[in-house]
Amino acid sequence: MTGEFLQFALRRLFSPSVVGAARFEAAQGPLGHSAQRRLGFCWISGRNPIGVGQFYPPLRSALEVFAMRKTRKVIVIAAIAFFLLWLLMPGGGVSIEDGSILVLPIEGHYVESKDPSLLAQILTDADMSFAGLLLEMKKAERDDRLSGVVLRIRNLAIGWGQAQELRGAIQRLSEAGRRPIAYLEVAGFGANIEYYVASAADDVQIAPAGFGGVVGLAGEYFFLGQMWKKIGIEFDVARAGRYKSAVETLTGDEMSDAYREAANSLLDSINHQFISGIAKSRGLTLENVRAVIDRAPMTPQEMVEHGLVDRIAFFDELLESFDGPSVEASEYAQVDLASLGFDPVARFALVYGSGNVVVGGGRTTSSGNPVMASDTVADDLEAAADDPEIDAIIFRINSPGGSVLASDIIWRALEVAKQSGKPLIASFSNVAASGGYYVAAGADVILALPGSVTGSIGVFALRPVFKGLLDKLDINVERMTRGAHADLLISSQPLSPETAAIIDREVEAIYQLFIERVAAGRELDLQMVDRVAQGRVWTGEQALERGLIDGLGGLNEAVLRGKQALGLDADADVELVAYPETDSLADQVADTLRRVSLEAVPNSPLSDLAQRAQIWFDATPVGAPVLVLPFEFEIR
Repeated sequence: MTGEFLQFALRRLFSPSVVGAARFEAAQGPLGHSAQRRLGFCWISGRNPIGVGQFYPPLRSALEVFAMRKTRKVIVIAAIAFFLLWLLMPGGGVSIEDGSILVLPIEGHYVESKDPSLLAQILTDADMSFAGLLLEMKKAERDDRLSGVVLRIRNLAIGWGQAQELRGAIQRLSEAGRRPIAYLEVAGFGANIEYYVASAADDVQIAPAGFGGVVGLAGEYFFLGQMWKKIGIEFDVARAGRYKSAVETLTGDEMSDAYREAANSLLDSINHQFISGIAKSRGLTLENVRAVIDRAPMTPQEMVEHGLVDRIAFFDELLESFDGPSVEASEYAQVDLASLGFDPVARFALVYGSGNVVVGGGRTTSSGNPVMASDTVADDLEAAADDPEIDAIIFRINSPGGSVLASDIIWRALEVAKQSGKPLIASFSNVAASGGYYVAAGADVILALPGSVTGSIGVFALRPVFKGLLDKLDINVERMTRGAHADLLISSQPLSPETAAIIDREVEAIYQLFIERVAAGRELDLQMVDRVAQGRVWTGEQALERGLIDGLGGLNEAVLRGKQALGLDADADVELVAYPETDSLADQVADTLRRVSLEAVPNSPLSDLAQRAQIWFDATPVGAPVLVLPFEFEIR
């Protein structure tokens, strides 16, 4: 009841309709603007609080704002009090019996950032952080009261790096004797990544109406060049790196030979990891797995016959097959780590660098996408380095790159943080490429998953030319400039050859700076870095072979490397603290309101496609050199 009351009260208080109504109502009287600035949002009551407002409307507005402010305070205080009392109950009121089965759902999207604020978790269906999911699996790993863990896997929106990190966590559950059972509830023409994760479990079961299986991998690449030509827009282009093919997405008509070579290599590497991972987990040969893929999609019965699945069952039938009681993930989340013998001897800061690399501050865009903002990440690194209670720093990166300037600012912040003497380990998630690799180049240790996308050490610059479009529209333009190369600021004509040559030199200079940063940070020969750079994208497995990273692994391996650097035992407990530890109340409320408003936006069949396009275009501004991956639709 406590949770339901808190959710109702806060949803009522902070719902978009109430906020909108409050701003409209408060604006009617003389206190409208000042009240809105002070309160942000108000509680709207349909009654006159005193009864004199009908005689003097402005006074009525003022009294209503006052009453709303008091009501808001009462509701918030009561809600928080109820919730704190609930939290202070021993063990969160949860009792785990010996032989229990934990039911852990794995579906959807997992963010590479801090867990949402308590307010956001209560009011919205906020995505769980990926580290939060790994923490729950780590708890289960050391909880002797659990005899099994059921992983209820539905459609996943994760990359290959996160998929492999989940497989590692599942394998550790098995090694700890927790008997992980994967239950697949997916239907579609392909469930490659879902099955890849599930296959790491001791036992794989599937719903009777499940459909799909492993159909093989595919990548899709779009080229917009002809579209621009049709409307009369061309581009001045400068790039450094033979394989820096991001520019081809915008200006080209088809894959160049270099682009095709790199894309095929990337797909081959992921495909090998995919097939070999399934084969090892299921005790099959590589030839068996390839043959099964060529026969897919399959019915559940065919998946059983070919050794991909152990049993077909409804979910309730699976749970009934266990002797012990089942425990829901929401209940298990209340289990205190200390009750499992967790006794940390050190604290590691987990600093996130997710999304497009941009100059300035902030953590998300207005549409809710994460950003790696230079000021914010630099401040986080500095704070972690200066905090006497922090013993090591893990820089978790999930970024396709972006601004050159922002990348260099964050690179510098990392260099300064290293001066604290604390181990600084970079951990790559699904992607840490171009600017996302640049920011990590100086880390003491760089780790990536075998399927992480990294590298892309190259630079390009784009400048749109609207002359053809203006001619089509019969728009005449008169131009005046002062300065030999002021035509850089004019978009109605192509650059002069002299100015274009200057842009080429600037892009080449930035490329040289990039490979120098990598060579210094990785302690590699500059010519060797240039050979493996050239804008080429590598998987983590390929990057290790070329000296661009130090090892393969995710957060678990990053923590082990931190312990090793501090001289701690491998099995010593450490506390991983997402940095910064707390956000201001204003930031929490603003984040919650943004999440509430985004939940009201319906999804269309093309919404994911449009969002991926928007993220890439946001990372590819025109008129300045950028470090960004080529735009590709994920390998599925």
